[in-house]
Amino acid sequence: MYEERPSRLAGAVVWTNTPTGGVPRPVLPDGCMDLLWNEDRLLVAGPDTRAYIPDGPTAAWAGLRLYPGTAPALLGVPAHELRDQRVALSDLWPAAEVRRLRAGVEAAKHPATALEELALERAAPPDPELRRLVTALATGRPIAATADRLGLGPRQLHRRSLHAFGYGPKTLARILRLQRALALACRGVPYADTAARAGYADQAHLAREVRELSGMTLTELLG
Repeated sequence: MYEERPSRLAGAVVWTNTPTGGVPRPVLPDGCMDLLWNEDRLLVAGPDTRAYIPDGPTAAWAGLRLYPGTAPALLGVPAHELRDQRVALSDLWPAAEVRRLRAGVEAAKHPATALEELALERAAPPDPELRRLVTALATGRPIAATADRLGLGPRQLHRRSLHAFGYGPKTLARILRLQRALALACRGVPYADTAARAGYADQAHLAREVRELSGMTLTELLG
């Protein structure tokens, strides 16, 4: 069973996922990176460009989903170095420090809350320009218009996006558009209306993008 709540860290989400015996659901790209706890391991989920299918035996997970663009400042690693990867935190931070942090999370009553505390202690102040960029693209604003509004040239925008999100602004815009579409479809909005309201050319365009980014049809995802 999956549960989540807003974090005290701005824009982040604290979540837990306890196995119920069903088939694991794909983890869809969302522009975020996660700090994870699983079977006594501290891990980092890099930014996904496609659906991630958990493998191996089912197990309980706890996580902190970080607002798009905020993880690199916390982790000290550019996002593109972790794109489409799950890595041990000890690959990024000194092993002795990670052992101490792991012991603290393991001893905590709620590992997800312990991850939140860990991030709160180390988080850098949010970058308002990156937040404005995410907000603009999440609402469907064109990339070129967004760059102009922020006073960024195309190369500068692409470079900053690679560091903050793990990919360029076009990929980020596609991923955020997918999330808009899923939110609408989950509320029962007809697919044709979902496509128009989310910013797709038509329902066929929506179907192609869902299949490419998730590996499933929209109906399968909603099921």
